[in-house]
Amino acid sequence: MIYQKTEKTIETDRLLLRLFKKEDAETVSRMCNNYNLYKSTLTLPYPYTLDCALLWISTHEQNFEENKRYEFAVTDKFSGQLYGAISMSNQQPHRNGEMGYWIAEEYWGNGYGTEAAKAVIEFVFSEKKYHRVYARFLKSNPASGKIMEKCGMEYEGIQKDHVVKNGLFEDVVLYGIINKNEE
Repeated sequence: MIYQKTEKTIETDRLLLRLFKKEDAETVSRMCNNYNLYKSTLTLPYPYTLDCALLWISTHEQNFEENKRYEFAVTDKFSGQLYGAISMSNQQPHRNGEMGYWIAEEYWGNGYGTEAAKAVIEFVFSEKKYHRVYARFLKSNPASGKIMEKCGMEYEGIQKDHVVKNGLFEDVVLYGIINKNEE
């Protein structure tokens, strides 16, 4: 992982994580306006309009500058193709944050989510001095849990009937990781 502070980018073997641009909004809207993606995420609205994308993207720069949240476009390092998004909240008093991500359905199964998640965890541990990172997923979406496991996160518990999705209560599974390389 290579973090470029001035550009606010993270580079991995295959990916470039960068801030979203206004020009990404149409692609984000198309990718997120997908029922299969919606039903596998905790907070993504559906339908997902262009206005949703523009409003969401408009907050990223300020959130990053104010160390509230780090939101990155997950893109191909060479072609620039947008694959999805990854974000990390910053709860400074507790030195931790919640990670969330989505990858567009047409790119599922290529390891982009895992590669991006590993990089963001390394970024917040090394650059932002987090003590802990946690993430949650709908029990009905075990693929998201596999990403967390591949990042070294450990199962911490289940929040029973924690969210309502499509009129039904769903369990949310919690994973976490502690920074073992703290100074």
